Amino acid sequence: MRDANVFNLARSLPRMSWKAVNLWAIWNRSIGPGTAGVKFTKSSKTLFQQRWAAKRFVRAYHGDWIAEKRFQRWFLPAGLPSTRPSTSSTATKEVQDYAGRKWQPPQRAATQPTPVTSLMLVEVERRLDVFIFRCCFATSAWQARQLIVHGKVKLNGKKQTNPNVLLNPGDMVSVDPSAIDMLKVVQPPVEDTPKQKVDEAPKSAPESEGEVEAATPEAEEKPVTTPQPPTSSSSSSTTKPKSALEDAPKTFIDPETKATVLNQRGTSFSLPAYASPHLFIPAYIEPAFNTCSAVYVRHPTARPGYSEIPSPFGADGEVMRFAWEWYKRHRPRMRSKKETWINPSGERGNWKMVQ
Repeated sequence: MRDANVFNLARSLPRMSWKAVNLWAIWNRSIGPGTAGVKFTKSSKTLFQQRWAAKRFVRAYHGDWIAEKRFQRWFLPAGLPSTRPSTSSTATKEVQDYAGRKWQPPQRAATQPTPVTSLMLVEVERRLDVFIFRCCFATSAWQARQLIVHGKVKLNGKKQTNPNVLLNPGDMVSVDPSAIDMLKVVQPPVEDTPKQKVDEAPKSAPESEGEVEAATPEAEEKPVTTPQPPTSSSSSSTTKPKSALEDAPKTFIDPETKATVLNQRGTSFSLPAYASPHLFIPAYIEPAFNTCSAVYVRHPTARPGYSEIPSPFGADGEVMRFAWEWYKRHRPRMRSKKETWINPSGERGNWKMVQ
């Protein structure tokens, strides 16, 4: 079970979240005073303590909701890819001269090392919940899991409620726009009808009718005189009584009709506070924000001096290296017979770890 206090200021462990306290934790472990805990060049800790601390930082950010035993068995590769230079026979000077190409000697000093250590987290980035968080459709990985469990996510056009599914290149994921907190319905100021009772009429109306009935016999005896236009003083002093029906608006807006009109007017994007450092899209994702969908193009890779796996720690730094050394030594050598052919999504079949 996940720790209730994941944003503890004393521990300051970076998480997959857009909260301001998590941004402070990332700053503290990157350039703040907390960098002393992630630098093992000059440390009084033993090698075992350094490896365990590095594993703790990596697991706090990359899938802290995944059980440790499950993480070791299903989300760790058997080994890292080799970055040794090619020793094929076609790279010799004689072959290049025969092919008419210009001979270029290898420049090992100018070539930066490839951060292959970060590729141990490729399987974590393939998860459906992590993918939705990387697409900026959710403010945290836990909110992404909630969207999946509640049936707000579709994988290749079909509703998917299992957040442990691993994506393959070409898979398309779509999210219901009404479930995204950053998209709010535009609500212009629409005044509702005033609640007035029709029975409440001014008392002057019946009194005036009674006076008219009483004055009718006297009016028959008196001679008829032509009416004169009222003066400015009389018009200002006398006012005609208005009924409640005259004050009420002519049209009445039904609540259901009002909601339909608001939905047709569209939505507005409201970005949470302190979210700008988290607004980036990895190279292996092709999102479409107009339709709230994204395509998993390919698996994350690394090239000299660059890694496509986002992480608050160095792609080939001390934290990643010590974490890999920890898991290389303490990981289980084989799975149980019951789960040998069951992948993380619960399906049976061949399961190959990334080599």
